[in-house]
Amino acid sequence: MGRMDCNLRPPKKEGRPILRSCTLRLLAIILFIAVVATPTLAQKGPSKDQGGLPPTLVVIDEVRTEVMTQTMPVIGRLVALRAGNVATRIDGRVGILHAEVGDYVKKGAVLAVLDSDRLERELKRRTASVAESKAFLESEKVSLAINEQELRRLESLRKSVAFSKARYEDKQKEVLRSRKHINVAEAALENTRAQLALAWLDIEDTKIRAPYAGVVTIRHTEVGSYVTKGSAVVSMVDDKNLEIEADVPSQRLSGIKSGVVVKVEINNRNNYSAAVRAVVPEENPMTRTRRVRFTPDFGSKEQNFAANQSAIIQLPIGSPRNVLTVHKDAIVKRGGATLVFVVEKGDGDYKAQIRPITTGDAVDNRFEILSGLGPGERVVTRGNERLVPGQKVLFERKS
Repeated sequence: MGRMDCNLRPPKKEGRPILRSCTLRLLAIILFIAVVATPTLAQKGPSKDQGGLPPTLVVIDEVRTEVMTQTMPVIGRLVALRAGNVATRIDGRVGILHAEVGDYVKKGAVLAVLDSDRLERELKRRTASVAESKAFLESEKVSLAINEQELRRLESLRKSVAFSKARYEDKQKEVLRSRKHINVAEAALENTRAQLALAWLDIEDTKIRAPYAGVVTIRHTEVGSYVTKGSAVVSMVDDKNLEIEADVPSQRLSGIKSGVVVKVEINNRNNYSAAVRAVVPEENPMTRTRRVRFTPDFGSKEQNFAANQSAIIQLPIGSPRNVLTVHKDAIVKRGGATLVFVVEKGDGDYKAQIRPITTGDAVDNRFEILSGLGPGERVVTRGNERLVPGQKVLFERKS
């Protein structure tokens, strides 16, 4: 390129310098190079489009049809099937009190022991009475044997001149009398044996036992106190066998039938279920509600529930219907829009394409789809937070 003279002309009066024609040509060449070279440099730089990102591993789930029933929440409570006072069967002074409030006791465990000195002496007296009755019975049996032997001897003399009819008849009466005495002695023996058995029961009843497994909630007496028959010693509640009771509005009972399974929320967890066991045929005139009992299924895992604890029951109020649902983990909120990433196949690769959807009611851990998805479509449920539209994905199905 030849040499260019880019000097400025001398200022003309008070205006700015005027560029020579060679300077104008130089600026035009620089602009041309910038326009032509910029796309080339951009192509050589790193790619920023989504197709250039490496594939990422995600978890997917399919859009499927679920049976949905409209429900309304009703607050209920857990009730123990067995709860109440444990009373004494006999009078006595409390000698030992094993149970403390909050203790868990097994069925048959000794809760308290009454003093048994008087009862043990009574037991000895009853034992002696049984022995006395046995001896009396044996004596009567001996008398009967003697009279029967004498009667047989008199019968052998019937053809003899020494036979006395009057004496024979008297001996028959004595035999009958001895047999009656034996019957009386046997009854007396049975009576003393029964009294002895009652004395043994009284001794056993000095040990007040738990009628079922449960937790001690109240102690009604203390060591040294005197209790009478029927007095409460402790109160217990069986916290392992619970039902749910709820007061349901009468107009909502149409869908409540025996065996109907409902969802229950306890301790902010709604993965429990319960079956309707009974609708009590008694209405509260003040609230127009009826009591409904549910048999819950808490699973095999140990639960820390308590009687009178609150429970929220989802009662059905409409007919079941089939709805299209998507897993809750697939939903992404961006800019106020509800979106999901749908896995689509194209050119041998799987790509995640973003799609807006409209959701309805919740169905367990899924949401009803009103628009935007079809049955069987695969959506990303894990890893969707870091995805960009059109990105390649490798996936595994949700277990």
